[in-house]
Amino acid sequence: MSVHVTTCTVAVMQTWTAPERGRVTVAAWAEQWLAAQTSIKPSPRYRYGSLLRAHVLPRWGRHRLRDVTHADVAAWVAQLRAQGSAPATVRQTHRVFSLLLGLAVRDGRIPRNPADRVPLPRVTRSEPRFLTHDEVEQLAGAAGDHADAIRLLACTGLRFGEMAALRVRRVDFLRRRLTVAESATEVGGRIQFGTPKTHQQRTVPLPSALAEPLARRCEGKLPDDLLITAPTGTALRLRNWRRLVFDPPWRRRPHRRHPARPPAYRGLAGRGERRHREERPTDARARLGGHDAGCLLRPVRRRPDRSGRPDGRRGAGGHRSSCGRHVAPSPNEKPTRGKRASQRGGPRGDRTHNPRIKSSQETLF
Repeated sequence: MSVHVTTCTVAVMQTWTAPERGRVTVAAWAEQWLAAQTSIKPSPRYRYGSLLRAHVLPRWGRHRLRDVTHADVAAWVAQLRAQGSAPATVRQTHRVFSLLLGLAVRDGRIPRNPADRVPLPRVTRSEPRFLTHDEVEQLAGAAGDHADAIRLLACTGLRFGEMAALRVRRVDFLRRRLTVAESATEVGGRIQFGTPKTHQQRTVPLPSALAEPLARRCEGKLPDDLLITAPTGTALRLRNWRRLVFDPPWRRRPHRRHPARPPAYRGLAGRGERRHREERPTDARARLGGHDAGCLLRPVRRRPDRSGRPDGRRGAGGHRSSCGRHVAPSPNEKPTRGKRASQRGGPRGDRTHNPRIKSSQETLF
């Protein structure tokens, strides 16, 4: 009777697998899984391989797939965190191992994924730091020959890899448009060219102030040549460019308030005062190539002063522009903070502009 019940349960839940199919070691299966990752870009694929070699295979390489248990995976994740690995690294390592085991489940080698629902450490992200227009101009003034590259990143919102892969034939000076169709990424010490992050080609407007500097860079080049290159004529590398161009001006500043990474330019391009008012978030997202439209509407936060106000002003009124600059209130503007909803506009006592929902003092006809 018990054998019959067990057989029926397995048939209904479909969790039975042939025991011999789970005898493959994790190391052999990881090699097969990584070779099958052809739909992702070279950079994440290289990162997957690094996480496998550094964290997954030293612990699980000799284990068979069927011997991996949920409790052992949870203990391994806790051990990685205790050894000093960052929460983001722990989560990425667990994701790689979970993807590896997920393929084994779909292939019928193990009944279920033992890495599912494992407690993971939380990742606390710091508030993004965006450059202001003044900071961009100061950085461009100290960048020398790369001043136009600084302004190009800040005004167009290109990713660094997209700027490094920009070719002469994709700059339309007549229409003042840039066609973003490639991206350059350094993988294992080599530059690889591929599609942009969203795998879609897009066009972005070219500011008129950058037309002349970029035209000088096109002189003497063929249509397929790179527009902005290193002094040796090769493609730009993010680490070298950051070390030689981006970091030195910030180290010389007294307070050294560093934006941490060059992608801070994209926040400035997305938060431009004119585009923030005239462009819809969906259009801005398409212009920036998949940039989160929500961050374009998120207000710039400042540290509160002693008065408790984020802008450091004791009086009410005024607002901050999209670049973080305080705009003083107009003389005729009346403060609205602290007022009830009925006092912020519209007839007294009304909370809606629907003509059929009015106070009892007004008639509907």
